[in-house]
Amino acid sequence: MSGMIRIKGLTKSFGSITAVCNVDLHVQKQEIFGLVGPDGAGKTTLMRIICGLITPDRGQITLFGQSLAHIEKLKGNLGYMPQRFSLYGDLTVMENILFFGGMYNLDRKVITQRADEILELTNLIQFKDRFADKLSGGMKQKLALTCALVTRPDLLILDEPTYGVDPESRKEFWKILYRLNKEGKTILVSTSYMDEAELCTKIAFMDQGRIVAQDSPAGMKEKFPYQLLELRGDLSDPFIVKDIPGVLDGYFYGDKFHLVIDCFPGCREQVRGFLEDRGIGLDKIKEIPPSMEDVFVSLAQKEVV
Repeated sequence: MSGMIRIKGLTKSFGSITAVCNVDLHVQKQEIFGLVGPDGAGKTTLMRIICGLITPDRGQITLFGQSLAHIEKLKGNLGYMPQRFSLYGDLTVMENILFFGGMYNLDRKVITQRADEILELTNLIQFKDRFADKLSGGMKQKLALTCALVTRPDLLILDEPTYGVDPESRKEFWKILYRLNKEGKTILVSTSYMDEAELCTKIAFMDQGRIVAQDSPAGMKEKFPYQLLELRGDLSDPFIVKDIPGVLDGYFYGDKFHLVIDCFPGCREQVRGFLEDRGIGLDKIKEIPPSMEDVFVSLAQKEVV
């Protein structure tokens, strides 16, 4: 596979705040590459630098094998969808697409033809005459994606495209991304949802401006260095587990409790005995493989420490 995005030593500061710090990144052709991390990690700044909207302090970026200095020539092959819906609410779906396509000097007939194809893909074709302000959150995101696709770019950069959108609309949106990927699109997407991180071919965890880990979702989970126990029972105080020898962290996970421990012989029995001595009964305790959320909780804890 050839490289679509290559970044080396990228750094950007705003006053005393370093938003992006010495980042190295390589996105290959036809990957779905996910950027994940807490709010303020630097994901949006990094994406805006890649799109040529912010100038870095130092570092190298190439897109499609060319320097970012040629960004004006490359923009037609780059579709960018910002985090917040930035189209015009008092224009219809079709009028927004025509306006956006016109910014790239596309012929109206070409825009209309492409728009119909993309609106069919995104299931917005029957809403083409509806004002953007009258669309649901999920439909607005689909419209923003449609506008990003009208130039037929090979590279899509999507900044938290499903943030605040209902779960069903998120599933529909990702089905569209998978279809686009199968058709040859390379996608760089940031997300705060761990179920979406699982859908990427490769992910990078970003925190405090740095990329602290990157691999496939399966590779991330394989590298999880601790034992993970799942507890069900009367446990209501998460802090009580901190006194168990070998316990590194504990947190509620839905109606269950996850315990991260340094593996040692008899650790499960020791946990059960410790809690029973304090009148806390357990219905179940078992070792489980880590989820992406467990992995990222662990990585975030390391960064805090």
